[in-house]
Amino acid sequence: MAVYFDHRVEAPDSSGAAVLISWHSSVCVLAVGSVNPSTGGCLDLYLQQGEHVELCHVERGFSPSLLQWHPTKPLLAVGWETGETMLLSHPSGELTPLPNNTYNACITVLEWSSNGSRLVTGDQAGVMAVWRVDARGKLQGSPLIKHDYSKPLTCCIFRPPPPAEDVAMLARAAVSGDESALDMFNWKKSNKGAAFALGSQEGLTFYISTADGSVYSVDEQARSVPLISVESKIQTMWYSKRRDVLAVVTDSLLLSQFSLGPEGIAQEISKVKLSGRGVQHADIVWTENGLLITASGEQHIRLWDVELDDHYALSLDESLGFEKGELLNCVSFCTSKQVLAAGTSRGRVALWHMVTVSDQKGDTKIHWKLQTPAEVEGNISQLQWGSSSHLLAVCSSSCVVILSEHVLCSHYSQQIAAVQLTPTQLSLANFNTNTHITFHTDTHIRAVQVTKDMVAVWNGKYITVYEPSGQTLHSTGSFQCESPALVVHEENIYTVEPNRVQIRTPQGTVKQLLAFSEAEGNPTQLSVCGSYLAVGTDTCHVRVFDLTRREAKAMGVTKNLSELIPDLGALRSVKCNINVFCLDTLSHFDFFTGRPESSLAQSEDSQRYLCFCLCVKVYIKGFCLSWQEDVLVVTFFVTQEHGLLLQDSQPKPATLLSLLALDTPYYYYICKGGDQVVSTPAAAPQVPSSPQMVVRRALRDFVGLESCEKQTRDAMLNFSFYLTIGDMDEAFKAIKLIKSEAVWENMAWMCVKSCRLDVARVCLGNMGNARAARALRNAEKEPEVEAQVAVLATQLGMLEDAERLYKSCGRFDLLNKFYQAAGQWQQAVETAETHDRIHLRTTYYSYAKHLEAMGDKNLALVYFEKSDTHRFEVPRMLMEDNLSLEIYINKMKDKDLYKWWGHYLESQSDMEAALHYYDLAQDYLSQVRVYCYLGNIQKASEIANETGNRAASYHVARQYEGQDEISQSVHFYTRAQAYNNAIRLCKENNLDEQLMNLALLSNPEDMMDTAMYYEEKGTHMDRAVMLYHKAGHVSKALELAFATEQFGALQLIAEDLNENSDPALLARCSDFFIKHAQYQKAVELLVAAKKYHEALQLCLDQSLTITEDLAESLTVPKDSSHLSEAGRKELLEKIADCCMRQGNYHLATKKYTQAGNKIKAMRALLKSGDTDKIVFFAGVSRQKEIYVMAANYLQSLDWRNDPEIMKNIIGFYTKGRALDLLAGFYEACAEVEIDDYQNYEKAYGALTEACKCLTKAKGRSGDEADSKLLILTHKLGLVKRFIQARRMHEEDPVEAVRVCESLLEEKDLDPAVRVGDVYGFLVEHYCHHGNFQQAWSKIEDLRSTRPNINLSLYVSQTSLEALQNAAGVRLVYRDTDTHAAEDDEEVEEDENINH
Repeated sequence: MAVYFDHRVEAPDSSGAAVLISWHSSVCVLAVGSVNPSTGGCLDLYLQQGEHVELCHVERGFSPSLLQWHPTKPLLAVGWETGETMLLSHPSGELTPLPNNTYNACITVLEWSSNGSRLVTGDQAGVMAVWRVDARGKLQGSPLIKHDYSKPLTCCIFRPPPPAEDVAMLARAAVSGDESALDMFNWKKSNKGAAFALGSQEGLTFYISTADGSVYSVDEQARSVPLISVESKIQTMWYSKRRDVLAVVTDSLLLSQFSLGPEGIAQEISKVKLSGRGVQHADIVWTENGLLITASGEQHIRLWDVELDDHYALSLDESLGFEKGELLNCVSFCTSKQVLAAGTSRGRVALWHMVTVSDQKGDTKIHWKLQTPAEVEGNISQLQWGSSSHLLAVCSSSCVVILSEHVLCSHYSQQIAAVQLTPTQLSLANFNTNTHITFHTDTHIRAVQVTKDMVAVWNGKYITVYEPSGQTLHSTGSFQCESPALVVHEENIYTVEPNRVQIRTPQGTVKQLLAFSEAEGNPTQLSVCGSYLAVGTDTCHVRVFDLTRREAKAMGVTKNLSELIPDLGALRSVKCNINVFCLDTLSHFDFFTGRPESSLAQSEDSQRYLCFCLCVKVYIKGFCLSWQEDVLVVTFFVTQEHGLLLQDSQPKPATLLSLLALDTPYYYYICKGGDQVVSTPAAAPQVPSSPQMVVRRALRDFVGLESCEKQTRDAMLNFSFYLTIGDMDEAFKAIKLIKSEAVWENMAWMCVKSCRLDVARVCLGNMGNARAARALRNAEKEPEVEAQVAVLATQLGMLEDAERLYKSCGRFDLLNKFYQAAGQWQQAVETAETHDRIHLRTTYYSYAKHLEAMGDKNLALVYFEKSDTHRFEVPRMLMEDNLSLEIYINKMKDKDLYKWWGHYLESQSDMEAALHYYDLAQDYLSQVRVYCYLGNIQKASEIANETGNRAASYHVARQYEGQDEISQSVHFYTRAQAYNNAIRLCKENNLDEQLMNLALLSNPEDMMDTAMYYEEKGTHMDRAVMLYHKAGHVSKALELAFATEQFGALQLIAEDLNENSDPALLARCSDFFIKHAQYQKAVELLVAAKKYHEALQLCLDQSLTITEDLAESLTVPKDSSHLSEAGRKELLEKIADCCMRQGNYHLATKKYTQAGNKIKAMRALLKSGDTDKIVFFAGVSRQKEIYVMAANYLQSLDWRNDPEIMKNIIGFYTKGRALDLLAGFYEACAEVEIDDYQNYEKAYGALTEACKCLTKAKGRSGDEADSKLLILTHKLGLVKRFIQARRMHEEDPVEAVRVCESLLEEKDLDPAVRVGDVYGFLVEHYCHHGNFQQAWSKIEDLRSTRPNINLSLYVSQTSLEALQNAAGVRLVYRDTDTHAAEDDEEVEEDENINH
């Protein structure tokens, strides 16, 4: 609760009516512009209490038009209606005018940049200029930018700068080892770019509007470009940094929003006409979150949330002191306090507190709470919150007032309480005499202290002392004092000043000084209780003084709390108890961890203890408020032996404002007083009386014992203390002499608060409350202690505590029962619906029974339906009201209810109506039963046939059987699926044709019975066999089939035989099928009988194809007991042999593999020709022979054109250690390279590999390998010589020709080097050197050696053409592209060749 002190500004005599006000953003200085009709205009600066700054007074013969403070410096920009613009410095009063020729019209725009380095000015003629201001606040020469828009300028805003780096956060990150943060500090690293910007960056781009609705964007390079245009004059603009949106409001209250792109292009995203009168001077305020607030002289304030696209209005409440028809002229919003202030036409300042609330879904909403207004004189035209959030400047038609918020003062001492009501009014309550008075002071009240004989009031500068005189107080004197702390004890007044405490008389004379060292700090907190004074300093030191003597004397040593309590901030309050002995022990309680922490020392007196309380604000998640402030009152016992002991904590009563004091057995609270913010200016009427502002509430342990004697009070305190420390013996000793049942009941209540069930049992025994004791004993089965305590609370009538305990332990089932027992059915239903759904239907049912007992049958119907018990309970409840019951049944359209009502009507012999409801209920049995009772069996038959209802059909069948209509009876028994009855009738009446079908539809027992019936009669033996078979008696069916030679039935039966059948039966059936040439079926039966060899032999004898399924069935599992492992492998090989003979090589491979014979498996796979499977099988088998077999097979493929096959061949020969075969393969590769590609280099490499292989195999194969190696080495030498001849041809052609000539002399040249290649090399050589005669000679030699050789394979086309042109010879030869069959044809010469 707070009051507002009103300070009227001390305006000079020359000042007129105020027209402009402006607070500095960080300094408590208010600028006021006024107009005097006789002298002109003037400008003045005032401090926070209205003191005039004499040096800062400016007078002109014309009116001021605009005021704008520098954002950081005490520098004010002032614009006048003649165009004159100046800068006024506070407090020196220095004036800096702008150049005289800058403006000639009224100044309409003054706007500082975010850091104040730029000032934008503009006038009504459309001239805009931008000025530079240095760090000292000095104007720098001529304007940076000057532009003429030729239209009146209306408003201007700077675009907010981009966010700068947080240096403090980066520093913390760098210290913790963040590499990126370290790199940002080190801007010299080349790979990290430039350094980051220290401090905030300043945005120099701004937007300026003109009277025709145009907005221009002006950037740092002085470029002014049109941005947007609206229909009328723009009154205000706002920029959303989060969304990059510019919002403008015109004088017709048209709100337009534009999205600004990176290229400076604006796109309109919305246009809305705001509610309200579009007046030219409407007061419009923007908040940081995009909330637009307008006041236009109406009875409402209108708000528009631009971010959420939501709008609403706020109005005044006459019950809070506002008048009907009062208009709202102006608004101002305080961001730090979230308070909206509005000025009215009747001189009142309305204050709304903004509260953000959220529901269970997480959706947030804003609520505005209106408070009692402050009042000033005249019609309020302007409001503005000051740099300090507790200052509000109000400009009215008669004066300028600064409202300063102040928290209400209060004090309690010696059963006397004082509470401030208004700035100059106190409420005094004397609880000893139960009297209450209200009196007014001559000054504002900033602090108050009371004793039984004195009241001291401090207004910030003076202390005034009052003494009681009857029902009033009179002043006994005052003296000057600016002490921020004040206490009174007996006839002494204690005040503070730097480094000392002053002890004064009521007249202000200083009697004694209590000095504090520089290390101890300056005293800031004072507290007196009993005869002790506690002093707290700004350095967190605490000293205690004894006041019992003539002079105050320090007790113990000064305690430095910052050394004893970690992370201690500043001291907010220091209180002492009435019993203070020493400061040897210091204990503190951490409300965040919830446990006390103590520094231990010697105790002088362990029998003394103290009790005090703290008011702690915690934040909990609420149901409605997103964050709800909950105030807890916490009580401690304090002893030197045990330190701080938490005794109790309870929420502050919601109807009370704050805790004033604790004086056993009461808490003293300050009332809320209507939740009002009070302001009483001098002009306000005096209040003759005020409500009681202080109330007292009993402590938990003294509820009901407020007026007990001191002995009982001490006993209760001792009991509570020992109970808190857990000393039960001492606790019972403290109260053993108490005989009052009320005291024991009070202690039982204490046990509920402290959850001490052991003590509660003793209390209940002394109370004689057997019922509660029995309930508590029964509650011991509950696992939660809170649930047991809740039972005790219920028995003691503490229903709120019981409810709280059940909720705290999560026992919503017991809470549900509690609500039901307490008659709180709505809470019970809500609890069941949200937390106890397992008992939801039970709760609905119990509530319905309760409503029925209360006579509310209509609501009982609803909850019987919710509990799903309405089908029984509603007819029972409405039985005496048949009409209502019938209406309810017809309305519900429930089949069960229709059926029940039909039964009731039938019992009343109303058959027609009963049939109607049976039909609605689709109860066909009841319909058939009634129709049969009425003798209309034909209608009953139709219903049974149409619906197919089994029960109805059975009833009709019984009726027909009673009338000996056998066929109809059998028919309906069949529809009812009562086949045994139908079979019975067929047997009795020889209806054999129907008997078979009925038996097949019935169960196996009926099938057996019918089969035996046919067998006994000796007729229809095929039916008997089939029924035995269907009934599962296969042996009996086969026996009867063999006996009667029913081969068709045998085949059907055999299809159902499997390995689980009797082996003898299987063998017998297989012989039967062999006899009748059904070999495939016989094989299957032999396999089922585990006669695998016989089955396989039958396949061989009858040439049956062995399919994969048959082969699998013939395969015996490894763990089978029918065959040994050797026998199993033998059987598998026989199966594989059979598959080989049938050409099923893959299946043969599989069975050979299963038999473990991989060699045969590989042979079978080779016959299949499946290359991929051959390669895979060889890879997984890992046997030498298989590797060689696979490689030999792959050589038969086109390995010359498939590198993968060649790779596998080499790999398999290598893995199979067949080096001689690998050498032969390499030799074959060399031949291919020579014959197909004339690539002697690759052939040489292949022959080299072959030599290596033969060298390795030399020790294994003996002489044969040696001879092969010699031959291969000779070939290798010939190939090497030819390769060398070809390589040396360019460098030494003569030597190359010689080597080739020597090669031609070799006898066994051709297997290694083709003769044609050697001759071709020589021919090419001679042709290249123009020796065509010699070339021709070599061709002749080649032809003589190889008569049918194709020259084009060895000599190039170019050389041949050159040779025949030079020799004049036409050669007939084939190209290399001719068919292979023609390669061996002889090259014929022309018949006209002349030698």
